[in-house]
Amino acid sequence: MRYVVCIKQVPDTMDVKVDPETKRIVREGVPSILNPYDAYAIEEAIRLKEKFGGTTIAISMGPSQAEEILKEAISLGIDEVYLLSDRAFAGSDTLATSYTLSRAIKKLGDFSIVICGREAMDGSTGQVGPEIAEHLEIPVIAYVSKILHLTETHIECIRLLEDHYETLKSPLPVVITVVKEINEPRLPSLKGMLKAKKTQVPVLTKNDIGGDDAQYGQDGSPTKVVEIWRPEIKKEGKTYTGEPDELVEIMVQELKKLGVA
Repeated sequence: MRYVVCIKQVPDTMDVKVDPETKRIVREGVPSILNPYDAYAIEEAIRLKEKFGGTTIAISMGPSQAEEILKEAISLGIDEVYLLSDRAFAGSDTLATSYTLSRAIKKLGDFSIVICGREAMDGSTGQVGPEIAEHLEIPVIAYVSKILHLTETHIECIRLLEDHYETLKSPLPVVITVVKEINEPRLPSLKGMLKAKKTQVPVLTKNDIGGDDAQYGQDGSPTKVVEIWRPEIKKEGKTYTGEPDELVEIMVQELKKLGVA
């Protein structure tokens, strides 16, 4: 069994800045972290290895600073890591990103399960995992909250939907995206941290993974940002004084004026 985990480095802030010229997120000078949902994907891959044996591999696409989260994955127990980094990958939307990741997965050879977090907190599309499956021409099970059974040929999962659960069975290989209900991520071990410190993260470029040049970066991204702006927030309010009963009555009357009471 080989378990491939796709992880992403995201800005560690809710005050995301965007370059008005390139329409891209400004990452320089902004603290970055492992995408929170990807921690659950890493943990699940490690648990599968502990239970069924095999090898765990983490890959990430991004600039050189993304090595940090790959070393974090090593410290948690991942066996191998690879960084996909090339100027040709710049400006990728979810389709181009998933294509790049799928090419790397093919380059790495046989695999059983590709595990992704539910979504990335800087985009919140939830598209990359299913799109990887499309590029690889294999099944996908999204929003997995529990893996019930795993054999050499099949996997059976429970997935979380808005108002109910579904139990699905799929042949391997398969892509799954996981939600936070699936497990509780572990903390790095001392042995893992020492291993991570010594790890030299291999870098794969476009030439290493091959494929169609037209499907990378901006050229391979049908999604285009044509305009961006910060919404203006207007704060309006009134101040009232009086006894509690009087204030409650005033509030009720104001709500009625707004049509919400």
